[in-house]
Amino acid sequence: RYCHVRVPEGLLKDLLPGPVTLVLERSEELNKDLNPFTPLVGIRIPDHAFIQDLVQVFGGPLALTSANLSSQASSLNVEEFQDLWPQLSLVIDGGPIGNGQSPEYRLGSTVVDLSVPGKFGIIRPGCALESTTAILQQKYGLLPSH
Repeated sequence: RYCHVRVPEGLLKDLLPGPVTLVLERSEELNKDLNPFTPLVGIRIPDHAFIQDLVQVFGGPLALTSANLSSQASSLNVEEFQDLWPQLSLVIDGGPIGNGQSPEYRLGSTVVDLSVPGKFGIIRPGCALESTTAILQQKYGLLPSH
């Protein structure tokens, strides 16, 4: 509904929900004020029951950003970005992400550009790089765009 999907449905099911953000061509239905200077949009469906329930209740997409300053490590609990709270309209504590011990959880999602048919580009390696590239290359035969 909010992007033009030009990849097999199975590929979507293999990567989502999970720690992957798919970058696809935006549809005309998406609010034009969201990322106005690019024809692309990132789509993510976390494997987290609370956020999935929230989206269902809301009935539409949520535009979210990471709870950290750009280029800083991702937060794993709400206390880690407490200095940003005064600038936010809402903070929802869905509990800590991961076990808090593994540094891989701080890498964020793996961001993959799938806007070019038959190819993929890694925008951010993130925490699921190896499994994601294996699925894209081995199972679906996509080629790296670089």
